[in-house]
Amino acid sequence: MHFNIRQRNRGSLVIDVSVLRGGMVKLTIVGRVSDGLPIAQGPRYLNGENENMLFYKQQGEFILKEISRGTLSPSKMSIRIDHHCFYFLVDNGFCYSTLCESSYPRKLAFHYLQDLQREFEKEDPRIVETITIPYSFLRFDTVIGNIRKQYLDTRTQANLSKLHANRGQELDIMTEDISKIIENKRHSEVSERMLLSSRTVSSIWCSPCLEVIALKWTPITITIVVAIVILWSYIILSENIVF
Repeated sequence: MHFNIRQRNRGSLVIDVSVLRGGMVKLTIVGRVSDGLPIAQGPRYLNGENENMLFYKQQGEFILKEISRGTLSPSKMSIRIDHHCFYFLVDNGFCYSTLCESSYPRKLAFHYLQDLQREFEKEDPRIVETITIPYSFLRFDTVIGNIRKQYLDTRTQANLSKLHANRGQELDIMTEDISKIIENKRHSEVSERMLLSSRTVSSIWCSPCLEVIALKWTPITITIVVAIVILWSYIILSENIVF
């Protein structure tokens, strides 16, 4: 876990406790499902893990694209990646996601996403729908930052109350590994290329049906023609010998 230390006058040190306790909720992305465009991500935090954050951010964008393509359809998902977990909440055409350490309570992560959803739905939909540049809805970045602060420390009374509420009810959430999703993506691309190649071959025969007929009967037709030619040649040779 990392934390920032800032030095003030007279040699005093100030530890940024929010970062010390906030290693759990590390990344947030709000995206549009219709085109897979990420439109907000919250404040940028400067700490020792920024090098890894770019990788995780790319993985989050990849999953958002898969949701947009319809290959991932559940409204709630938990996707494991290394020692972390991405949580996704999809509702009303938008996707809310957050990256947490694997030890962070899943129930609390979805409370966080639901809070984001409620605040986001207060925004003017006409403005949101016209966004075309990734992460350009900067006004909501501030909202994400404010809500995120409430979930940095799992030990607060508010968060403990959320964890203990309805303890007997288990969340109905699909859980998957990122490696499985990437593998399915590759298989899908291979299948699409094979289908495209098949359609290209079929275009020579104008239709798949004619292609099947041609592939089935062409060898038989060639064999019959060759047999006729050989028989005809034999007959001609036999007549020449007689005369």
